Order: sequence, then structure tokens, then C-alpha cells
Amino acid sequence: MKKIEAIIKPFKLEEVKAALAALGVQGMTVAEVKGFGRQKGHTEIYRGSEYTVDFLPKVKIEIVLADAQAASAVTRLSKRPRRAKSVMGKFL
Repeated sequence: MKKIEAIIKPFKLEEVKAALAALGVQGMTVAEVKGFGRQKGHTEIYRGSEYTVDFLPKVKIEIVLADAQAASAVTRLSKRPRRAKSVMGKFL
């Protein structure tokens, strides 16, 4: 048995869920988390005051699979479409 943890952008959740369903994955745990990496956050103005948003919303997916199924799941997830500057997620 292998545990796969992936941290992705929230708007990619449905795409990842569909890819895992195509592999026959029957369940997963999803948690809303916050973090930053290369994106480093951004600044916003609220009621005339400027402040920095360091931690951006992310989604953490945890899946436990058999060894044979885990390799194909990581391969499938890592080949999802990406943007030029940022990686879709981190696999642990």
C-alpha cells in the first residue's frame, strides 16, 4: 500500500478527480490548506489599507492505493496540463 499526497490549486480539483476516477480510484480525502511557494502571495487593498496575502488557498488530496495502482496514479497526475511558470502540485 502507498499513500499519495498531492497539493494542488483549488480550480484543478475536478480535473484531478476525473483523472483518478478514470484509473478506478474509489475514494480520496480532500482538505483545504494554505501555503506559498514560487507564487509568494500578492498585495491587496482593503478599506484604503494595503496588506500582503502571503498564504494562498490550496487543496491537499490524500489517496491510499495498492502498489501497482499507485505508480500509474502518480504518472497520470504528473502529466496533467500545466502552466508555463508553476507546477500543478507537489507529490509526497
